[in-house]
Amino acid sequence: MARVVWPLLRDQPRVEIVLSFAAGQDVVRHLLADTGAGTARAGFELILAESDCLKAGGRPAQSVSLSGAYVGSFAVYVLHVRIPNLGFAQPVRSVGVPGVPPGFSGLAAFRFLNRFTYGNFGDPGQFGLEV
Repeated sequence: MARVVWPLLRDQPRVEIVLSFAAGQDVVRHLLADTGAGTARAGFELILAESDCLKAGGRPAQSVSLSGAYVGSFAVYVLHVRIPNLGFAQPVRSVGVPGVPPGFSGLAAFRFLNRFTYGNFGDPGQFGLEV
């Protein structure tokens, strides 16, 4: 099994993903791991800055209504997301929002986290994913 762990960021769990921007550059984004964002059947897996969705070549597929930390209707983009150390490279449905939590580039919602085994793996100063 492959596992990747990251130190907490601002004492909160994070996940690092890689997006490929249209300009040909790979960009690492730090996402707040939020099991309270969405459900296992939500129409999205990530919540990202809309500008990142557009730079990564995303085209709005549909919209979704959110009612938690973000309220309203937002576009959903299908983006190619990678976590290289896990061998993860798949299209992921991502909501584009105008602002993200301070210090983070967005949220990894429960539907995304639920693809993996996740947690601190015995170290309270870290958070990680395992396949």
